[in-house]
Amino acid sequence: MQNDNFNPGFKYYRVLKIYGKLMSGEVVYKTEAAKLFGVTERTFQRDIEDLRCFFADDADDSGIRRELVYSREMNGYYLVNKDVSMLNDSETIALCKIMLESRAFTKDEMTPIINKLLSCCVHPKFGRRAIDYISNELECYIEPNHHKNFIDSISDISRAVSERKYMKIRYRRQDGSETERVIKPVGIMFSEFYFYLPAFAENTGKDIFRGEDSLSSGSGDIFLSAYRLDRIQQFEVLDRCFDSLCKNSSDERELRKRIQFLCGGKLRRVKFLYKGKNVEGVLDRFPASKIVGRSDDGVVFIAEAFGDGIDVWLRGQGRAVEILSN
Repeated sequence: MQNDNFNPGFKYYRVLKIYGKLMSGEVVYKTEAAKLFGVTERTFQRDIEDLRCFFADDADDSGIRRELVYSREMNGYYLVNKDVSMLNDSETIALCKIMLESRAFTKDEMTPIINKLLSCCVHPKFGRRAIDYISNELECYIEPNHHKNFIDSISDISRAVSERKYMKIRYRRQDGSETERVIKPVGIMFSEFYFYLPAFAENTGKDIFRGEDSLSSGSGDIFLSAYRLDRIQQFEVLDRCFDSLCKNSSDERELRKRIQFLCGGKLRRVKFLYKGKNVEGVLDRFPASKIVGRSDDGVVFIAEAFGDGIDVWLRGQGRAVEILSN
């Protein structure tokens, strides 16, 4: 049986309809809404004030701040999310640009991510210019050449990392051949178009990394492998755990500083003279480095990293770098 009070002219009905439109990102036009509900603009204005009070009270309870804003140009109201935990328009555009320039995913995977960011954080009316800009960037998006969708596997792999569980993987090498490994995953990292899974072999002993100790010992018996996620053909998270690879969280941070090149190989310790001007850039490139000397010729660094990626970088600096010990 229909409730006689629940009709377009009933206040609660009006307020709920206005609330629903605002929450879905629509602009509620003052004159149009008053005609639709068969009330005066003054009555509509009282409904708006009631909603303003509701959003203010709700912010106190939920911590989510929303504000009703009036546009004189359109003679209508729209809702702005003032929650500091939400991205604003500029932050959303910046994040979308970083993602698009990374070329980390196929277009099929990138498109819904970008669209979700835009729909959640950019107002569909007043952010139209920003939406059009990012949409055009997405249209011109060039996906990576592997053309493989793998985003659904990231959550399972990250769980294996956080729970320190062994993984069994089937991996396709650069030459197309495949191999199977049981590994201890360290984390998921991203560099230059690709996601990587740094990992140690199953039989690696515990406490294999001891942070600052390695800067003095230069121990090269620690061997790291870095697997590209798009080349992992199949994986299984095993129901057994391994001991922590590091003694504490400080050592874990030191470990991550040394895998920035994401190249498989032993832990390397290189001493070199840098003759260039961008000393800060060297420190950023080598998080696990320290300055051990300065002279008129330049700055002397000691840097640590896994694999041969450090050699590629050093050669790329030309005469600006002189290797002192390797």
